[in-house]
Amino acid sequence: MYFLDKVKIYIRSGDGGDGCVSFRREKFVEFGGPDGGDGGKGGSVIVEVAKDLVTLVDYRYQRHFKAKRGGYGMGSSRSGANAPDLVIKVPRGTEILEEDGETLIVDMVEVGQRFLLAAGGKGGFGNTHFKSSKNRTPRRANPGLPGKEMTIYLSLKLISDVGLIGLPNAGKSAFLAAVTAAKAKVADYPFTTLHPGLGVVYMNDEFFVLADLPGIIAGSYEDRGLGHRFLSHIERCRVLLHLVDGAAPNPAQAYETVRNELKLHGKDLIEKPEVVAISKADLMTPVERKQKLEELEQVVGKSSPVFSSLSRENIDSVLEALMSTLDESSEQAVCAQRDSSDSSEVVPWAPPLH
Repeated sequence: MYFLDKVKIYIRSGDGGDGCVSFRREKFVEFGGPDGGDGGKGGSVIVEVAKDLVTLVDYRYQRHFKAKRGGYGMGSSRSGANAPDLVIKVPRGTEILEEDGETLIVDMVEVGQRFLLAAGGKGGFGNTHFKSSKNRTPRRANPGLPGKEMTIYLSLKLISDVGLIGLPNAGKSAFLAAVTAAKAKVADYPFTTLHPGLGVVYMNDEFFVLADLPGIIAGSYEDRGLGHRFLSHIERCRVLLHLVDGAAPNPAQAYETVRNELKLHGKDLIEKPEVVAISKADLMTPVERKQKLEELEQVVGKSSPVFSSLSRENIDSVLEALMSTLDESSEQAVCAQRDSSDSSEVVPWAPPLH
């Protein structure tokens, strides 16, 4: 499936229907009064989070969305029909941005969440509204109000439990394919993954969502290699699994390169809980494995598992470390929420001391 995470679209709500100029026409009623109905309301444009969407690919070709106009008023005091609302479905984690691509309108993070982007125009009054003691036969009706139009950006940031990060060709897609049913593209060249992929890991009657993110390169924080789009997906991940290529000549330097990009990008990415692991154990000799593990431990400050997605060596150790880190992250979130609720207690008012 083609993955699309940012798209520019044009939306317009429907115009209100025009009011009607009409008079009663009945037998034996010589002077029938005004009976023009009001126009109907134009359709609004609403954005809604859909449960079954994971990408913005539906908007790859259709970029213009216009709601219908309200119905016209009619005689016999009949009002025009209200136009149906136009609902735009987006996946969870989609940000709605203004035309500049930076100003946030709303962040859609819950399934079923709805937000009114552009209200439909109100219908115009029929001539019945303009009847008075001085003007018994008004020949005036209001036109419907125009709808609103705007150009917006839909920007998707994946929401997952674990995000796979690392330099290109570090074995992220191979790990995703080894532990989930996701059909990730695996090849022996950099930037095999150009779009994020999702998979579900089941372990000990529990599960978590794993996101395979494109490789980060030096200068990603400056938007090199589509760096901003790649780094933005990391913002919604609870825990990071940092894979270091065991076949690389200097794993410690590769680890520091990625960590530096997270730090320069900001938004507290550097503070996220992290599990570090060395991939491609099947390509290392025992001597190389020991040497590179020691070099990485000096930088990370703790021991890191060495695994192979091909032979599945130590795969369970990596998953157990992720489950443990996820549990710790959940406990910290609960404690933080409890502390914030305690600090927000209402303090009784007391008169100031003079």
